[in-house]
Amino acid sequence: MSGPDPSEPTPPEARLVVPDRSFFAVDPVELAPRLLGAVLAHETADGTVAVRLVEVEAYRGLGEDPGSHAHRGPTPRTRVMFGEPGRLYAYFTYGMHTCLNVVGHAPGAAGAVLLRGATVVEGLELARSRRGGASDRDLARGPARLAVALGVPLSASGADLLAPPFRLLVPAAPPTAVVSTARTGVSGAGGGAAYPWRFAVAGDPGVSPYRRHARSHD
Repeated sequence: MSGPDPSEPTPPEARLVVPDRSFFAVDPVELAPRLLGAVLAHETADGTVAVRLVEVEAYRGLGEDPGSHAHRGPTPRTRVMFGEPGRLYAYFTYGMHTCLNVVGHAPGAAGAVLLRGATVVEGLELARSRRGGASDRDLARGPARLAVALGVPLSASGADLLAPPFRLLVPAAPPTAVVSTARTGVSGAGGGAAYPWRFAVAGDPGVSPYRRHARSHD
């Protein structure tokens, strides 16, 4: 049986590194594709699950992005989007789902990157138990599923993703096969073609289906 040729160099996007805080201190539209291929792990009393991110969406800040929670300024829920980059912004949607974001923005601004789709790369059995009945492809394929597979509760909003119980490694170089579209499920102008800020690894099975909101604007 043959294996990888040790004489072949490792592609830069396959090498994972520990980021520093400055990695996240950029426009979220710039940060989002850099997170493709990153591995996010969450440790709980039951064990650790880690996922490889393959689909994300960028959201800018105050007055810049009608699809963003930060568009109209900070609230008790969204204040974390205006705070230190590299932290977790979690929010509740449709009265039943938690969605996870990485806070990232230039100094003095606000923003975050929604984690939309991923593949489980560690703790597969634990992820399966949390997502009972789901196929392995669907364990973290979609933002709500991703949060459940990782075992991250809404109360974790504001946590530092660079410290336990989280572990975040980012690729030395982002994948080259990246596609961008309008953001999925966003109503109004923020869901239109003027905001092509959904980024995904082309052809990856962990990418969720694109769904245009019925009230999005072109």
